[in-house]
Amino acid sequence: MANAHRGEIAAELDGKAFKLVLTLGALAELEGAFGDDDMLALAQRFSGGRLSARDCVRIIGAGLRGAGYEITDDAVRGMRAEGGASGYVDIVARLLRATFGEESEGQRASAAEDAEPGPFPGTM
Repeated sequence: MANAHRGEIAAELDGKAFKLVLTLGALAELEGAFGDDDMLALAQRFSGGRLSARDCVRIIGAGLRGAGYEITDDAVRGMRAEGGASGYVDIVARLLRATFGEESEGQRASAAEDAEPGPFPGTM
């Protein structure tokens, strides 16, 4: 069972239940894969709201490996998610929110006046 307080999410891939988490090691892996210098640059990349299929493979793969599964990105490329492409995006979005956090509605409403996106997905 996934523990949201630890940044874990549950997801179904190929009809099987998995736990995913972006540990510090998984985030370092993603920094290297995307050529980002630090976690802030990585978070800014994700907050842009545009993800390629290759991005989804890398993020889901890193999340699976962070949770302890020995799985390659090549294996992740062949996995199926409920809902197809939107299912993959949902997994990635939930994983990024669990990792980088999300503000409450009240915080979002007061920050909306500034209209400047924050450095982490789901924040203002």
